[in-house]
Amino acid sequence: MNIQHKFDERAKPGIFVGYPFNQKGYRIYDMHTRKIYVSRDVQFFETVFPYHDLQTPSFASDISINTQFLDCEFDDTPSNLSPASSIPPGISHHDNTIVTIPNPPVDNPSEIPSIPVEPPQQHSPTAINHPERRYPLRHRTPSVRLTDHVCDINNVTSQSAFPLKNYFSLSNLSTSHRALLVNIIENKEPTSYSQAIKSAEWREAMAKEIHALESNNTWVLSPLPNGKTAIGCKWVYKIKYHSDGTVERYKARLVAKGYNQVHGIDYHETFAPVAKLVTVRLLLSIAAIKNWSLHQLDVNNAFLQGDLNEEVYMKLPPGFSHKGQPCVCKLNKSIYGLKQASRQWFSKFSTTLIQKGFHQSISDYSLFTFKSNHTTIFVLVYVDDIIITGNNDDAISDIKKFLAQAFSIKDLGNLSYFLGIEVSRSKKGIFLCQRKYTLDILSDAGLTGCRPSEFPMEQHLRLRPNDGSPLPDPTVYRRLIGRLLYLTVTRPDIQYAVNTLSQFMQSPCTTHLDAATRVLRYLKGSVGKGLFLSASSSLQLIGYADSDWAGCPTTRRSTTGYFTMLGSNPISWKTKKQPTISRSSVEAEYRSLATLASELQWLKFLLSDLDIAHPLPITVHCDSQAAIHIAENPVFHERTKHIEIDCHFVREKIKSGLLRPSYLRSFDQLADIFTKPLGGDTYKRLLGKLGVLEISIPPPT
Repeated sequence: MNIQHKFDERAKPGIFVGYPFNQKGYRIYDMHTRKIYVSRDVQFFETVFPYHDLQTPSFASDISINTQFLDCEFDDTPSNLSPASSIPPGISHHDNTIVTIPNPPVDNPSEIPSIPVEPPQQHSPTAINHPERRYPLRHRTPSVRLTDHVCDINNVTSQSAFPLKNYFSLSNLSTSHRALLVNIIENKEPTSYSQAIKSAEWREAMAKEIHALESNNTWVLSPLPNGKTAIGCKWVYKIKYHSDGTVERYKARLVAKGYNQVHGIDYHETFAPVAKLVTVRLLLSIAAIKNWSLHQLDVNNAFLQGDLNEEVYMKLPPGFSHKGQPCVCKLNKSIYGLKQASRQWFSKFSTTLIQKGFHQSISDYSLFTFKSNHTTIFVLVYVDDIIITGNNDDAISDIKKFLAQAFSIKDLGNLSYFLGIEVSRSKKGIFLCQRKYTLDILSDAGLTGCRPSEFPMEQHLRLRPNDGSPLPDPTVYRRLIGRLLYLTVTRPDIQYAVNTLSQFMQSPCTTHLDAATRVLRYLKGSVGKGLFLSASSSLQLIGYADSDWAGCPTTRRSTTGYFTMLGSNPISWKTKKQPTISRSSVEAEYRSLATLASELQWLKFLLSDLDIAHPLPITVHCDSQAAIHIAENPVFHERTKHIEIDCHFVREKIKSGLLRPSYLRSFDQLADIFTKPLGGDTYKRLLGKLGVLEISIPPPT
């Protein structure tokens, strides 16, 4: 009989398979017991590969991935990957053309020696299975006190004992959309020419872009005249996907460095309208409610369609050269990156649609409507990305054919990935998420392995301009906040935190960066959060207005927050510091009502352009009875005579029947989340009512 001593060796061989969620350590597969366990005391042997010689790991069928946060199955077989196509090392061009890139050198692959490993010992079932329980399992039911409790934890699945309303499972998505989500996360796009030149796909994409530019007569090669300066250019790379998740093409776009242009010489007018993201959410919400189909179009080289009136010279693209004397590209047409390119393209596109019979919306100049008998078609334009929806699929097909004849259009099918927003649809509604964009932010910040946080900002936190020491490189902070600002398109839960942090862009300090890191930690634990636009929602606008009186510790100005919904669907939200100091909390609340009234009036006009008859009045919820009294009646004259006249238009909107103020207690005020940092319990309770849901994919490690 062998008696074990406390100093005996107890180490066991295993295979590293990943990291556990929300727990320190490593996930190790025991080759003998064929189980996965978590351990922090691990020593790695990076030259030993037990299953190196096997095509299919013998343990793959024995591992049962049954974590609390994984509610779907993944196929590790690479799909939707087109074979790498090669291009000739050089394309023969003549005087007025450009010579393309040579093939890069290929390193010799290193051989990895195979190491024999003993086969795992067989164990009896009694040594592997759990011992029989002495007592039977009893049925567990949730507590009655938790009936109205809103829980927001990633690692709780729909099969748990406490089903959640604030939950969205990936298993409910279609197979094609799951493939799309996996592809846009896994496929990496090069960030520089030196990275792209190593891939045959991207070399071919750059060659196609040059061919398209030359065939469109975009430029003429000529020597640089005296007194003229040529602007630079660079490559931008993007992978385009079909609606089923397959790779549609590798797109390399040549972009001019327009920031070197001189006003009055290289350009004059630059403004061009783009679709407001509030309009995008409103249009998608109406399409979900009315069960309209959503189509997405992409314009090939859209800016090349616009004519260029100025004389602009550009350097040769990176990786290309010209045989003979040095020369530059004299641009005949607009190209991406030029300051006036967007304006020239939009002018030509809008003119074409208007000639077809479309009407341009006054509320949003990027929205075009077509009405004929019982047919209604809507076209929404964001630069070169186009959304088409309406109540007649045949008419939509005709519009697609018309646009394809007028421009070089690529039909991307059903709307699935728009402006970095993942769009998934079911019979219950539309889900909008920026999961890939969030993962990119975490990856760039080096925080994919950080510990998650339950809410984005500490309660009662008041940041000041001089908190901490100044950052040596403020561009890192500015870039991070700029990316977080775009993330608020589908994440109203971080609106207040990002708005507060953006006030210190000029001279950020270490304390501000720490607060921004806290937001990233919150995003780590809620990567899959997004907006759900329900198909069963009503078409009635609802508004919530709130303020934080004298919340800024430096200027003592108040913060306005509002939130609007179309039925149960979130449409618009905002956090903004008020321009003047309010002498009372009532005045601050009244100013927030005025801001919300302006937003609701614009949404009412936009609904009219979308051919939606909205019943009046619009209910506006406010937690200040005094502010409601001021809005409804000219009372408290002595306390309100210093308020600007523009704030009193709230009273006019109430008299006209547009608005109807309604009091609700502060406990139920949804806009409270946009005015101040809240504690964990209050934050989760309000977040569950904003239409923000979670896709059940585990966060990265």
